[in-house]
Amino acid sequence: MAVSEEKTKRILIFSIAYVPFVGGAELAVKEITDRLGGFHFDLITFHFDRKLPKIEKIGNVIAHRIKGTKLFFSFFAFLRGLALHKKYKYDVVWAIMANRAGFAALFFKTFHPEVKFLLTLQEGDPLDYPKKQMGLFWFFLKHLFKTIFTKADYIQTISNYLAVWARKMDYKGRLEIIPNGVDINLFKKNLDNIDKLRSKLEAPLSYIWLITTSRLVEKNGIEDIIKALKYLDKKYKLFILGTGPLEERLRRITKDLDLEDRVKFLGQKDHKDIPDYINVSKVFIRPSLSEGMGNSFIEAMAAGIPVIGTRVGGIPDFIKDGETGLFCEVNSPQSIAEKVTEYINNPKRTDKIVETAQKLVREKYDWDLIAEKMKNIFEKLLAR
Repeated sequence: MAVSEEKTKRILIFSIAYVPFVGGAELAVKEITDRLGGFHFDLITFHFDRKLPKIEKIGNVIAHRIKGTKLFFSFFAFLRGLALHKKYKYDVVWAIMANRAGFAALFFKTFHPEVKFLLTLQEGDPLDYPKKQMGLFWFFLKHLFKTIFTKADYIQTISNYLAVWARKMDYKGRLEIIPNGVDINLFKKNLDNIDKLRSKLEAPLSYIWLITTSRLVEKNGIEDIIKALKYLDKKYKLFILGTGPLEERLRRITKDLDLEDRVKFLGQKDHKDIPDYINVSKVFIRPSLSEGMGNSFIEAMAAGIPVIGTRVGGIPDFIKDGETGLFCEVNSPQSIAEKVTEYINNPKRTDKIVETAQKLVREKYDWDLIAEKMKNIFEKLLAR
């Protein structure tokens, strides 16, 4: 069934964060909307930085930033959505995750049941995180939280793991698994950039550089990677790209273990620059404690370096042990070290794993393919 061409179809997106504050979910929204013409996208997000304008056009999206506190984001985002709906008459409301954005979309759907409700699940935290966050209020809010799922007209998840969660939340409707993707061209090797960066970072080829790109939070297991260096020869060093609440603690651990000359904290880098850092490195590692999917793995695979992850969450969707990557044990620095050594000591096998992983990414995780699948969901929702 085709979408009616009487008017431009209007989609209202609720997302707690958005550009320039991007993780996998926010990046996905931008990559998808940038590729979809014929739609008008408004996005309501939290005003994290008061230097940013209240309203800003970013690619194909008009971002509306809400002031206040994150605690009341759902309520104020809902009110802004109602005001915008009077002007634009939205066809679809799209919530990015079942969090405060999900509550805002639920409230909007309650007042405007005629507007289709798409819920995207991108959660990377443990699935009991909402319960822990709400504390004593969970007893009163758990039914309302479930309603975010049950009131959705369509749910899209980025992994099988999150699809199972949606069903456990009593969702009975249409559901589709569409993973996040990668810009294949962006992550192609640029040898000129790599040589310049290697010189800038003082990262000579005589060392074996490992890398992780992630928020410095508990679930990403960065501490385990640092501790893994104690099981590896001194020629192994580590790049850490990203910032987060654990940075000070991780720096202290690095100092206590006498590893300051082997660990480089590089901070937050622009997404377009990440491929250079990956390609200076020999192995990508993220020993996650929980993971909805893990865009960084796909980016490393696209760039052509081997990956090490854990068998949790959505990671087994794309890491097949010994075929597209290697699994280490959770909370095990020694296991990480063993898998790194396995890659380095078996170059032919490693090359085969990298080749298979790159083929998988090209065939399944190109953003152009992902955007087309998301367009099909919108068309199904809008079909009369």
